[in-house]
Amino acid sequence: MIKAVNPPDYAAARRALMRRDPVLAGIIRQHGPCGLGAARDRFDHFAMLVRAIVFQQLSTKAATTIHNRLLECTPEGLPLAQALATLSEEQLRTAGISRQKAGYLRDLCERVRAGDLDLESVDSMTDDEVIAALTRVKGIGRWTAEMFLIFRLQRPDVLPFGDLGIVTAIQRAYRLRKKPTLDRMRKIGEPWRPYRSVASWYLWRSLEPPSPRVRRSSPAPASRIPRPASREEKTSR
Repeated sequence: MIKAVNPPDYAAARRALMRRDPVLAGIIRQHGPCGLGAARDRFDHFAMLVRAIVFQQLSTKAATTIHNRLLECTPEGLPLAQALATLSEEQLRTAGISRQKAGYLRDLCERVRAGDLDLESVDSMTDDEVIAALTRVKGIGRWTAEMFLIFRLQRPDVLPFGDLGIVTAIQRAYRLRKKPTLDRMRKIGEPWRPYRSVASWYLWRSLEPPSPRVRRSSPAPASRIPRPASREEKTSR
């Protein structure tokens, strides 16, 4: 049994990153304390995967509306996997779920109910094992699995190289003329180990203007799963 990875001490991670990388240190000073720790308890494992599927290829505003409608349709008192499985195609369409995403949600529900995807065991899996388990579900690709690792499981050392937000943030922060290659990103991110998830959070934040409240050293806003600039899961198995 592999021991679950505990969330990092975000203050210690922040100090370590600032010592090791002066460019990232400037971003950290602008955006204040890391908000990753606020994300875990908003959703359980299953609910976060449902949310990730619903949010694919949609604006945050539209996806939030559809996600809320979906939850309103589910029968109360049932675990979410069972509740979603009871919804008809018409109910899913009324909530705004496309036919393709309805298939993804049904595949997720069936795998969880059948035990093919044991979400109770993911805490004790390695990062690679979690990615392998989740990407067997239709509609869940590596990006979604990495977001699950960072925001739900609070794994400290995940750097999602395929996320366009991360690519853009690195290019801007390090003043690169072209988008960085995978090898360049790996080299830049090497000093961030074992806190690459925390570094990723700050890179996403660097694409937003720093809040005046953050400048006054008040707590950082609650974290949210970032939207990739133009990349989304395109699994259609």
